[in-house]
Amino acid sequence: MGGDPKQLLQFKGQSLIQRVTESALALQCGPVVVVLGANRTQILPELNGLPVTIIDNPAWPTGQASSLKTGLAALYITHKDIDAVLVLHVDQPLVSLGLLLHMLEVSKDEGRGIVACRYDAQVSVPALFTRDYIADLLQLEGDKGVKWVIGKHRADCSEVLFEAGAIDLDSKRDVELFRQAQLI
Repeated sequence: MGGDPKQLLQFKGQSLIQRVTESALALQCGPVVVVLGANRTQILPELNGLPVTIIDNPAWPTGQASSLKTGLAALYITHKDIDAVLVLHVDQPLVSLGLLLHMLEVSKDEGRGIVACRYDAQVSVPALFTRDYIADLLQLEGDKGVKWVIGKHRADCSEVLFEAGAIDLDSKRDVELFRQAQLI
């Protein structure tokens, strides 16, 4: 991103970090943990006043697995009795409360241990995992993410179609294309 934190990109009058955090809070299903790594000082003010647990991941350069494990550790320290975890990434700007509510409904209706989103021939985040899969999530290393756990347990995974999940702002080019589509 050329040094600009993607968490601070603005979409519909909010930073991406505010959007995803407020969507998670609006579910009213349990605690929300936000993991910060690089650019913590710049990002932290965006979360002022929100009832979330903020945890720093000093190992963020090692890959996304360290952030996931840091968030799970913070969640476990504060709430040992969780039934499930919902994993969200800040760089998918079109994740909405409606999508997250639909995922919860699919989880209740289908009773599988994983509910994940399908887009671009992949099944990935946003993804919900029952506590049965926390041990698998904690075993991830480097850039190995939740897709690995989903792939390992496909028989216990319900899919939610989310074509807009393919919009993933990982580079300046991604942001330019998104802006050209007049979405940001």
